[in-house]
Amino acid sequence: MKNRPYQIYEGLFYKLLDKCRSVTPDHKFRFKNPLFSMDATVIDLCLSVFPWAEFRQRKGAIKLHYLYDHRGSLPAFMVLTDGKQSDIRVAKSQEKLDFHLLPDSIVSFDRAYIDFEWLYTLDQRKVWFVTRSKANIQYRIIGQHQPIKNKQVTRDERIELIIEKSRAKYPKPLRLVCYTDPETGKAYEFITNNMKLAAATIATIYKSRWQIELFFKWIKQNLKIKSFLGTSQNAVLTQIWVAMCYYLLLSYIKFQTKYRHSLQELTRMIAAVLMEHRLLIDILSLKEQSLKKVRDPVSQLVPYFNRTLLMFQPRKSNSYVLCVIMVFSCDNRKTRFERNFVTTGMTT
Repeated sequence: MKNRPYQIYEGLFYKLLDKCRSVTPDHKFRFKNPLFSMDATVIDLCLSVFPWAEFRQRKGAIKLHYLYDHRGSLPAFMVLTDGKQSDIRVAKSQEKLDFHLLPDSIVSFDRAYIDFEWLYTLDQRKVWFVTRSKANIQYRIIGQHQPIKNKQVTRDERIELIIEKSRAKYPKPLRLVCYTDPETGKAYEFITNNMKLAAATIATIYKSRWQIELFFKWIKQNLKIKSFLGTSQNAVLTQIWVAMCYYLLLSYIKFQTKYRHSLQELTRMIAAVLMEHRLLIDILSLKEQSLKKVRDPVSQLVPYFNRTLLMFQPRKSNSYVLCVIMVFSCDNRKTRFERNFVTTGMTT
């Protein structure tokens, strides 16, 4: 890891991502627009072991910034920075992000990404955004957007910013949707530049952003990105990129073979037979109840050995003869053979 740069595995990640996109299913919404969510997660590090990852006075950390593609639940874009980097600064500085957020795409993110200058650049590129409103945003209502047809939608209005500095950064009208969660009764306010979709759909789009939080939880629990084999920055970044390549390989297997179960179960199956010589199609046909049987080497030998006899016969007071007679059954029905293994002269 010292001499091999992490950029090699970063390039491999995007090559695998192109392969995965060719087999991934569409998202579950009715509209055909590409749907993304954007967020970041922090991985804590020991500052004394990783001095290059300074985050606070006595704490180290790195931050993973993701653009999550709801088509196939894949990370469409990833940037690794130190823990001090703010989310919006990374989003504004990454030119590669523009290649993923194509016109007519929809992206949802939390309030940490609210920067009216950046939001206006998204609008100019015809990228639709959905985010929650901040309490300190000052605006005035300029009209009703659509008649309210959903009970959970309390407001659907067109607004414009009234602070001159903010209005200079985003001069166009915005849409404000107020939605009450029927399960918790909590009210939410969403801001978007999309004027076509229904108000309830806007709220559901933001609710689907929770998938990226579940993605963060999954990779931290199942991928080795919280304990590292090396301490240098290159070693840590290499291990993270390799882990993400592993995630894409699992996703490709799942979608290409139309595996019915979850990615979690597929991970358990592969981990259970990692050191076994088995065909991939056999692994995919296993069930979680079969894991114990797969791990048991004795049960694996039963189909291949019809009879095993282990006999100890004393010849003298200080010698033994070990005789092992093993009868093999070949899978080929045309062949049936026997092998006799006799070991003698094991004298103590």
